[in-house]
Amino acid sequence: MNIHEYQAKAVLRDFGVPVPRGIPAFTVEEAVKAAGELPGPVWVVKAQIHAGGRGKAGGVKVVKSRDEVKTEAARILGSTLVTHQTGPRGKQVNRLYIEDGSAIAKEFYLSMLVDRVTSRVAIVASTEGGMNIEEVAHDTPEKILTITIDPATGIMPHHVRSVANALKLDADLTKQAGPLLSKLYKAFTEKDMSLLEINPLVVTKDNKLICLDAKIGFDGNALYRHPDVVELRDETEEDEKEIEASKYDLNYIALDGSIGCMVNGAGLAMATMDIIKLYGAEPANFLDVGGGASKEKVSAAFKIITSDPKVQGILINIFGGIMKCDVIAEGVVAAVKEVGLKVPLVVRLEGTNVDLGKKIIKDSGLNVVPADDLDDAAQKIVAAVKKAAS
Repeated sequence: MNIHEYQAKAVLRDFGVPVPRGIPAFTVEEAVKAAGELPGPVWVVKAQIHAGGRGKAGGVKVVKSRDEVKTEAARILGSTLVTHQTGPRGKQVNRLYIEDGSAIAKEFYLSMLVDRVTSRVAIVASTEGGMNIEEVAHDTPEKILTITIDPATGIMPHHVRSVANALKLDADLTKQAGPLLSKLYKAFTEKDMSLLEINPLVVTKDNKLICLDAKIGFDGNALYRHPDVVELRDETEEDEKEIEASKYDLNYIALDGSIGCMVNGAGLAMATMDIIKLYGAEPANFLDVGGGASKEKVSAAFKIITSDPKVQGILINIFGGIMKCDVIAEGVVAAVKEVGLKVPLVVRLEGTNVDLGKKIIKDSGLNVVPADDLDDAAQKIVAAVKKAAS
């Protein structure tokens, strides 16, 4: 689960992390009032969306008067920002963050994330602050430091020295870096974060380290431990289909293709998406119904797929182990009878109760194309979609 910058900074502030003072605003009037409550004489008007690249898209503006705050707030609020992370459709700006300006001397990149290779929290640091870390990794990987933290010890002095050396910090800044890293690590672990990105971490002209931006993602599986974090969720920033899927514990991610996929198991779902692309089409979603789905859960999954106007065909690929093929069949039949079927549907069933599952679909009278294996299923759905489009 992601949150907005102003929410992320509030979380970090609770852990004693140095961040600039700012006030969220939902209207132009609130933005002007917020500027009046901040000392100035420089303010930053920031669009609040769950995506990076806001500055390049015109969503972050430094201003030097309250009249300019009003002008920029009116321009940004309600506009649609298109960045490298939003996709071509962009995201509408419904919230602003009015922040005190900072006198910046240097910019760095700093993040913490879960390193699944070592099963530890990793710190990533670079002198190239303010840039997309992906670009830095591609063009100048030698400028990126990555270190992992032993959970038994937490942040140690040698970690601080490594980061300070990589960022070329002087003695005073190195002394500040120790508490900063410890507080960030404490926030990361205690709040079950999956990502904590500070880009940029800045040195001000009076030689202070400040987190000028903050991006936080939380581990969705740990949210039950943090009701305060759940309250920060902004559903307007999420895909409606993904929100609906979360109500049924479905692993669903909307994509930009035309073939809807219903699969059990993340690995099989990835393979299904890959083979669709192999035969010249694009998946419209990632959808893993899991191993113990009920008829109602499968029915809900099918309805979510068909609610996507981009879907021109559906591929159901089930290898039943714990997941029984007859349950899948019953859920699909129930959903089709309720919402109808306006696009081609290819079904490949294998595993537990496969014969019963195939019989349920056959006896339903639905216009379903059966498939013998994944390769056969992919070819059939791609061909059916191309035929329907021609």
